[in-house]
Amino acid sequence: MDTTIYQKLKDTAVALAQTLPAPTFYGKHARAIQDAEETLKADELVRKCREYLNESELECAHGVCHCEAVARDAGALILVEAPARGIRGPGLDRLFIAAIIAGLLHDIKRRENDHALLGSIEAGRILSSIGMDCKYRVYITDAIKNHEAFKETYNSDDHAGRLVSDALYDADKFRWGPENFTTTLWLMVEAHNTLPKTLYETFQEKMKGVEKIKETFRTETGKRYGPEFIDQGIRIGNVVYDELSALMNKGQ
Repeated sequence: MDTTIYQKLKDTAVALAQTLPAPTFYGKHARAIQDAEETLKADELVRKCREYLNESELECAHGVCHCEAVARDAGALILVEAPARGIRGPGLDRLFIAAIIAGLLHDIKRRENDHALLGSIEAGRILSSIGMDCKYRVYITDAIKNHEAFKETYNSDDHAGRLVSDALYDADKFRWGPENFTTTLWLMVEAHNTLPKTLYETFQEKMKGVEKIKETFRTETGKRYGPEFIDQGIRIGNVVYDELSALMNKGQ
């Protein structure tokens, strides 16, 4: 694997990302983001779940930083979405915590095939061990089971549970934006020893998959702000592909 080529491409991606404005979601809902960040640090149930995340056991590109980012945004989405659905008071607080925990645990089995299903089972064990209420345990495990793109979902008639599921999905798919090309891609090619030629041959097809994510956001907030994340990611990805093409042609 040519680490020099990948370092050049990553530097290009990071430099471009730094020129782009922060996604509008973070500006419009800064208070919700702040509340979720504080809860990630201070809530006792969240802390107990966080202790089950071992960086060495997680998949390289979906480690603790990824899980915490998803947890934060999932919690924020609950705070934005729930009042419009008539959910307030203690019910809102519990859904908020449930979404954050779902974000923390959603990729706990990312190294395995069918990781969403296996992750939901493992999360259920963890939540039982810390004494979480059965109803919210089901909300979290169902959300984890439903978080993969382009896969069949397990829909619930419980609107509160469906909101946790949708918030987790959208928060996870926000990561398909700039983060995908500044961080995730490079961790993956390094871990799998992917040759630049292989990346070049598969890049455009994978970009089509990123483009399709824009149509899959589930909450109203995700539908409003999610496509901007993806468009920024695509902009970075196109520049990376152009530079990769030039480097590959230069080497021929």
